[in-house]
Amino acid sequence: MTADTPRADAPLVELDDADLMTLAVSGDARAIEVLYDRYNRIVFSFALRIVGDRQIAEELLQEVFFRVWRQAATFTDRRGSFVTWLLSITHNMAIDELRRRRRRPQRADQEDPVQVLANLPDRGNSVEHDVWLNSLRDQVNVAMEALPAAQRDALELAYFRGLTQREIADELGQPLGTIKTRMRLGLRKLRDILKQHEVESA
Repeated sequence: MTADTPRADAPLVELDDADLMTLAVSGDARAIEVLYDRYNRIVFSFALRIVGDRQIAEELLQEVFFRVWRQAATFTDRRGSFVTWLLSITHNMAIDELRRRRRRPQRADQEDPVQVLANLPDRGNSVEHDVWLNSLRDQVNVAMEALPAAQRDALELAYFRGLTQREIADELGQPLGTIKTRMRLGLRKLRDILKQHEVESA
């Protein structure tokens, strides 16, 4: 057993996300079940925020974790946390579903999954997780509020409503170049603020 291999006798619920994904790659379906128990509420809340329909969000929840199971080998914690990867999958699948159902049919031009944690319900599986999620939510809220209103509005339309930059320009009645500049500056400032608070970003 290598240093990176989870201990065989360790209870699965005590393993961290990266170790559970290592087990999932080896074919242990129980690891995905633990991750599902750990994050299903977050995924559901995020999907619901995007699609606006509980039944669709519930279907997406199952599909997201099935994709996590199938694509487990593509995850690496060197590129970011599991929850960031998980929310990226959720976001892409939710936007694809909107496209398929011909509601706002385009995916966002810019993505930053950590933003979603600012508005999710506080439903962790442990005191430590609750404290971490509360802290992250507060920091992201502060960061978003620090942005100029025009930049914040453009980012929210892109991320939570899945609009392209051109659709945002049409909705806000602004030139496309103006929207591109607002989003670029807004993302840069948001990431700078989060970095100062040592918040992990995708």
